[in-house]
Amino acid sequence: MPDMEESAQPTPADPSEPELPNGAGEPDEPEPASPVADAPASAPEVVAAVEEAPARSAPSKGAETNADGWRPYTMGELLGEAAEAAAGRSEYADGNGAGSATPERSSQDNLQLSSHHDVAMDLINSVTGVDEEGRSRQRILTFAAKRYISAIERNPEDPDAYYNWALVLQESADNVDPESDSSKDSLLEEACKKYAEATRLCPTLYDAYYNWAIAIADRAKMRGRTKEAEELWQQAIMNYDKAVQLSWNSPQALNNWGLGLQELSAIVPAKDKQTIIKTAISKFRSAIQLQFDFHRAIYNLGTVLYGLAEDTSRSGGADNSPSDLYSQSAIYVAAAHALKPNYSVYRSALRLVRSMLPLPYLKVGYLTAPPADDPIAPHKLWERSQFILNHEELQQVNTSESAPAKSNGLVEKTKRFIKVSVADIVSVSTCSDLTLPPGAGLCINTTHGPVFLVAESWESLDGWLDAIRLVYTIFARGRSDVLAGIITG
Repeated sequence: MPDMEESAQPTPADPSEPELPNGAGEPDEPEPASPVADAPASAPEVVAAVEEAPARSAPSKGAETNADGWRPYTMGELLGEAAEAAAGRSEYADGNGAGSATPERSSQDNLQLSSHHDVAMDLINSVTGVDEEGRSRQRILTFAAKRYISAIERNPEDPDAYYNWALVLQESADNVDPESDSSKDSLLEEACKKYAEATRLCPTLYDAYYNWAIAIADRAKMRGRTKEAEELWQQAIMNYDKAVQLSWNSPQALNNWGLGLQELSAIVPAKDKQTIIKTAISKFRSAIQLQFDFHRAIYNLGTVLYGLAEDTSRSGGADNSPSDLYSQSAIYVAAAHALKPNYSVYRSALRLVRSMLPLPYLKVGYLTAPPADDPIAPHKLWERSQFILNHEELQQVNTSESAPAKSNGLVEKTKRFIKVSVADIVSVSTCSDLTLPPGAGLCINTTHGPVFLVAESWESLDGWLDAIRLVYTIFARGRSDVLAGIITG
């Protein structure tokens, strides 16, 4: 365990960076902020990790317009189209979309709906923006808000209009003066109500669940480590869960789900913490498996493992030793830095954890392997061997610990060892081939054919899979020199 006075714990990204509205996209890879996270006075100084500052989910490309001529927008589209309309260039500039007949509604319904919209519009109108750009953006958002209110009044059963209205409220919350938390919270609360209505009308609207979760998470962050925050994090997690059910191939939703769990783990009783942390690890890992170069999820996985190592060193009880967890954490932090070396948060965390790597290698451990010249040898000829992984190759370095001692080095020199060049790797996957010895099978497909190995446990296999994939991804992105600098100093 590192000296507590000399180390600062990397922690999951605090979305102190405003999360971007749906489809706005990350602003040209901004460098994440590195504020000091809120922590008990007894905790060591904390280096904030980068939370995914996700584009609030982009709707499916080519989304169909509904009967009233609306569809779920990305925030970029919404602002652009609203700006055109405000300038008189939009076909909907008068606020009337091409539409079907307005449904019959009672005057009481009209009154209630109008009252709800008045509250939201008053909140929108109260936002002035902190600079000229913010004020200009807010004028466009105010115009867009009026259009979506008009659309809902024409057709109160339109989920897309509610969804787009929620986006306007959520984006306006990001435009609030940082000193005005109450106004921001009220806007987010109203946005959540619109998302709830959108999902009631269309239970399969992935974008609404995803962005709703972000809005709830933003509200939870304002409440610190309170019971109310715990309840909000649980709601956000439920919505990320629903979003992933609707769109399983969303690494951003999985990453944010993991972050929500990580935040929740800091609030719940100690007896529940380990289970939640392990679930968060699985979400980050799933995000990385969908997008191998997703550096934010890679880094966040490193931070959650570091936190688990700290907890384990204090209380024990985990399956892995603290030193193993620290080493695993360092692998992910190093990989994130290699993929994005200009991020100061990654650089700071790397300085903390680099000494926990098995330098001059990225990973060292044991795998059961066949003879190098006979990959389909009988099980009795497979040996538990030490392997090393660096930026260039995975290499077997010795025979089984139980092998008899040699009287001289002649036999050892003639023995062939397994060596897999990173440049030759095609894919890496689990393998449950019954011809392999019992255990957690690993298959590395290379340009020269497959290499089969067996890890000591399924948990150990996850570590090897991630490490090999990350090294290959770094190589494929042309960043091997950065990784080489990390592990060779």
